[in-house]
Amino acid sequence: MYANTDIDHFIRTYVTKRPDSLLSPDLDKNRGLLEERLNGKRVLVIGGAGTIGSYYIKALLKFRVDRLVVVDVNENALTELVRDLRSSTGYNIPPDFITYPMNFGDSVFGKMFRSLAPFDIVANFAAHKHVRSEKDIFSIEAMIENNVLRARRLLDLLLEYPPEHFFCVSTDKAANPVNIMGASKKLMEELIMAYSGRLKITTARFANVAFSNGSLPQGFLERLGRRQPWSCPLGIRRFFVSPQESGELCLIASVLGESGDIIFPKLDEERDMISFDAIALDLLRYLGLEADNCATEEEARQKALLLDENSKSYPVYFFDTDTSGEKPYEEFFTEREVIDNDRFISLGVIRNSLKRDLSEIDHIFSRLRQLFDSGQVTKAAIVEILKNWLPDFEHIEKGKGLDSKM
Repeated sequence: MYANTDIDHFIRTYVTKRPDSLLSPDLDKNRGLLEERLNGKRVLVIGGAGTIGSYYIKALLKFRVDRLVVVDVNENALTELVRDLRSSTGYNIPPDFITYPMNFGDSVFGKMFRSLAPFDIVANFAAHKHVRSEKDIFSIEAMIENNVLRARRLLDLLLEYPPEHFFCVSTDKAANPVNIMGASKKLMEELIMAYSGRLKITTARFANVAFSNGSLPQGFLERLGRRQPWSCPLGIRRFFVSPQESGELCLIASVLGESGDIIFPKLDEERDMISFDAIALDLLRYLGLEADNCATEEEARQKALLLDENSKSYPVYFFDTDTSGEKPYEEFFTEREVIDNDRFISLGVIRNSLKRDLSEIDHIFSRLRQLFDSGQVTKAAIVEILKNWLPDFEHIEKGKGLDSKM
């Protein structure tokens, strides 16, 4: 019923609508400088088995690093990363290449780091990235711990053996955040900027990565494989980059940015934004199918039971979004941020990111820890602390989370 799908071709044709990488002009223009800053270097990648981290590594291995250490909590994904790299051509895998299934917040990570340090480049992709992670007080605490509090411990560790470059991935949702995930990444940005005078630090806000692990489009493929119905919001338009572009963007940001820079892709709202429902319909047509529109989730589930190899339509439940933290539009910067559009061809740079004193950072961390340890945590109390710290945070609360959806 479902032929093997060339997802890279589908992304180029229907999602990004770019036959070549958005980053090709900047990679070509800066080839010599990239070689100078990457060849012969020792690199540590944290969260390297996820979509962005793994494509960062693939972009990195177009150059000739001397050492590559990759850390991720997902042991199976690390295994697949190694198999993928070693089964491919075109990557310069260094003899000194090792992966560690560990959490960068654990004590064993510190032991490993001190044993193998110094590293010239450290890139951190370990993060909670889903809006659905704010489902309750426990998931929110875990998200803030991972996105912010562990990042502080990592920065203090890096001060022992300062790298030439430190990169920590952010998100477009940090610009005027409306969900706690975006607010946590904005707080992470302010945290790392507080260290930007002592470490060379850059970050990047960028678009949705098409068909990345855990994304809605990737979920379409998973549902197809299980002959389960699709569920898709209507009218939610987003910017997209391909997985390859996400890795290349972060590679450029991690070594070519100046300390304190926040880098983002130059994308046009009219040309480059696309809705999830448009992707769903295009993907079905790409597979030789058409949507069987269903009025309810239950109708979609029942119709999926009738699917067979000869089916020419596929059950889809399209709905108007009604969950907390869903931003109706997408942006990479705010009106108060100063933008440099001249340094790169396909990337913009936010130059005036807020650089707070560490004492201010410690104050909000202390308030969050006191709340988490009080035994009287509420989502509203967490939101209130974040609002006091981040004046642009306008949380959208609807009392319903994405886990309530199919």
